Amino acid sequence: MHNHCINQLLNLEGVIVKKIIHADSFVKIYLETKPSQQICPHCGASTKKIHDYRSQTIKDLPLQLKHCYLVLRKRRYTCSCGKHFYEKYSFLPRYFQRTSRLTAFLADSLHKNQSIKEFSLSANVSPSTVHRILDTVSYSRRRFPEVLSIDEFKGNADTGKYQCILTDPIKHRILDILPNRTQGHLAVYFSSVPKTERYRVKYFVCDMWTPYTELAKIYFPHAKIIIDKYHFIRQVTWAIEGVRKRLQRSMPSSLQKYYKKSKRLILTRYQKLNEENKKTCDLMLLYNDDLRKAHFLKEKFYDICQDHKYSRQRKDFFDWIKAAETSGLAEFEKCARTYRNWAEEILHAFKYPHITNEPTEGFNNKIKVLKRA
Repeated sequence: MHNHCINQLLNLEGVIVKKIIHADSFVKIYLETKPSQQICPHCGASTKKIHDYRSQTIKDLPLQLKHCYLVLRKRRYTCSCGKHFYEKYSFLPRYFQRTSRLTAFLADSLHKNQSIKEFSLSANVSPSTVHRILDTVSYSRRRFPEVLSIDEFKGNADTGKYQCILTDPIKHRILDILPNRTQGHLAVYFSSVPKTERYRVKYFVCDMWTPYTELAKIYFPHAKIIIDKYHFIRQVTWAIEGVRKRLQRSMPSSLQKYYKKSKRLILTRYQKLNEENKKTCDLMLLYNDDLRKAHFLKEKFYDICQDHKYSRQRKDFFDWIKAAETSGLAEFEKCARTYRNWAEEILHAFKYPHITNEPTEGFNNKIKVLKRA
């Protein structure tokens, strides 16, 4: 009864627990099995003749917050055909030094927002072992939903600097991860998807990378292309930062350092600043007309983005482009040209504000955490 209870606790069938040794950082459990009739893997004959015994130390799931080792007394049988072979164990795959359930635990841990190095240390295996397990994980591609999001992340695959991720941003699901983001590779991938499945995609969300939109028009002709808000709003941020940096070059060194350290006051929404910071921001803007004009354009564009009435957003958006084009600021003129080129896709982002790339960016962040050293 005693050994049966231990077996139930360890969830190991057909083994006899001989002894357990506890140390500060690990637990060692000594196991053996009863002799039984075996089938020779070489000739198929049955045998019970034992050739010898050998001990093998096997890594198992952590036990009581300690590394766990199973010390198994392995029995080797001999057959009349002259071949020797080891007994088979349900919990230990052939040629492995870790249990099947430890492998399953490691594969499941890949879902957690934790680096490979961190959970490999907690499971008492090397990061390279986790990478090998990751290579064995396979899954089938999910059907494309009505809303399809695409983005890239910087990886370490041999196929290229960037890998590509496809997600369902509404249901927060990863659909597939592709080894690179080149237009040719994506074209081959999308062409392999049945036309009926591609044609049911109603919204295609991406950043301002031309190959994505070109592919969307070819392979998802019924989809409205939406540029993620983050990617077009940052154009304004880059523009006002360009104005600030340009002006700093003509300032005395003391002012250069001050404007650089206080750039947050210029970039933050004016209405979100407290009274003291508003006064400081006002003084900074008084220094130069260009900076004051850039700040006004930045605030105006943010107002457009936060408006909830699409018809007003559309009108104000084109009015803003005209104002930026005639502002005399090269940085905002460039931003206005970009917005004119992407006007349709940006307006779709205003019209369908609930469809963004935020879930996709969240998955990208998890991938970065996972591969962090």
